[in-house]
Amino acid sequence: MNDLEDLYRAEYGRAVAVLTRVTGDLDIAEDAVQEAFAAAAARWPSHGTPPSPAGWIITTARNRAIDRLRRETRGRDKHAEAALLAHDDEPHDEGAVEDDRLRLIFTCCHPALAPTARVALTLRLLGGLTTAEIARAFLVAEPTMAQRIVRAKNKIRDAHIPYRVPSEADLPRRIDGVLAVVYLIFNEGYAASSGPLIRADLCAEALRLGRLLVSLLPAEPEVSGLLALMLLVEARRPARQTTGGALVPLDEQDRSRWNTGLIDEGVALLRDHPGPYQLQAAIHAVHSSPGGTDWTRVRHLYDRLLAVAPTPVVALNRAVAVAETEGPEAALRLLDALDLAKYHVFHAVKADLLRRLGRTAEAAEAYDAAIALAGNDAERGFLTARRQTLTGGRTH
Repeated sequence: MNDLEDLYRAEYGRAVAVLTRVTGDLDIAEDAVQEAFAAAAARWPSHGTPPSPAGWIITTARNRAIDRLRRETRGRDKHAEAALLAHDDEPHDEGAVEDDRLRLIFTCCHPALAPTARVALTLRLLGGLTTAEIARAFLVAEPTMAQRIVRAKNKIRDAHIPYRVPSEADLPRRIDGVLAVVYLIFNEGYAASSGPLIRADLCAEALRLGRLLVSLLPAEPEVSGLLALMLLVEARRPARQTTGGALVPLDEQDRSRWNTGLIDEGVALLRDHPGPYQLQAAIHAVHSSPGGTDWTRVRHLYDRLLAVAPTPVVALNRAVAVAETEGPEAALRLLDALDLAKYHVFHAVKADLLRRLGRTAEAAEAYDAAIALAGNDAERGFLTARRQTLTGGRTH
């Protein structure tokens, strides 16, 4: 069943995108794909996996969608059924990029939807993430996220939002939401909200979409900035875990294991532009330097980033740079002003600063909070090991 779960992670988004194109209905598309995977789970263990598992899923989902439309229309309206029966390889005048998943992203990122709903819906439909995983990424309760996703799907249906890439003239106005979607897909792949630390399928999907966006808008610096950021972070992935799966922090990684080709590709995309993705990419370029991190440069870049993206998470990352340039006491004062009690990284940073100041009891308490909130196994293991160094192996 692990093979089927892997297929679900890798192909769910593509299957939903294809079915959305041929049905024009997100609910029908998603229901049909889910039914196809359920059928695979029931059939494949006894009959064997078909030669083209992804093709089997899409064909089965398409047939389930046709059956549903036949039941619902009962002969009154055959237009939807006819669309399904048409050849999938017919040309579609739906924008400059003929890519089903990219069309679905632009549909889910329509301005009629709230920004958080755009990202959440696309993560659900394109990445196949569960509602719980998306809720963790947004630091909100699962029922809240479930309501957002349902409302977003209803809005697309009721407002007749088209399934297409916008015209070239409309692309710049629509790109910010799309970039946010791709970045969150990458983040979920690079630091999964539950289970293992890394989901390589999501990282690969985000990079693929990032490259498509650069080909679509090569002159947009923030599009290039996002791809540069993802490439520079992805380049360090081989050194991010031990052979046993333990998390290795940046300052302890074997830099010889980094992918220099990805680093070079990312650096080549950097522009002198004050946008948040270009600035974050520049920060990671400094971290990726063969000679080690220039923390003064990182602090300067975070000052610029905080000016254009004044979020608590950016302020937290800036505090880490302040700790390296001004000391942990100065950084700890900055943390006191941040409202990130539900974010495990906040508590992990606080714990490390308190440890460096010799405030062991407070550090242990902060580590406990971080461990309780951490979603994936590797991060919990790393934090637990750090906490045990404070107490000689004892935990509460």
